Amino acid sequence: MGRWEPGASGRLREAALALYLERGFEQTTVADIAERAGVTARTFFRYFADKREVLFDAAAELEEKALAALEAAPATASPLDLVVAALETTADVIGYDRELVRKRHAVITANAELQERELIKLARMSAALADGLRRRGVGDIEAGLAAETGAAVYRVAFQRWVDAAEDLDLRDALRQTFTQLRSLTAPR
Repeated sequence: MGRWEPGASGRLREAALALYLERGFEQTTVADIAERAGVTARTFFRYFADKREVLFDAAAELEEKALAALEAAPATASPLDLVVAALETTADVIGYDRELVRKRHAVITANAELQERELIKLARMSAALADGLRRRGVGDIEAGLAAETGAAVYRVAFQRWVDAAEDLDLRDALRQTFTQLRSLTAPR
């Protein structure tokens, strides 16, 4: 979920999210969203393949930025540090408006189909990160383990950020959660 730009696509996103919160995802149609946004259903389909994509269309942008950060990281970085660098860039895309993200998250958690889509999106990101690590010369097992570990830490950090009562930056939540992971695996 990137920044919602002005224009028809931004209006469609805002209308969809408002309707999903008011009526529920299943009870909202594309025609409802288009009407609320003041456009036609045909215009809706110029921007989004279906009503789910209103919530998930930033996945490609997230993956692109994460892979660019992974590739730009120092050659001396560990595989997990590379994943940390990649995932921190997602905060730039989605971490700018926690209230908006909270609303989106509420819609997703209220619907099993959307939860599944969110997990698929995260699995694709993990696979892309693992592939990026392999291109940097990281072995198959290490690449997969680092990417999957990063995905798990991301889910925990994201939930922590969404639920936080205090002012918490998504980047900080990610860093803190990775630090906690490292303390769990450190010798005692």
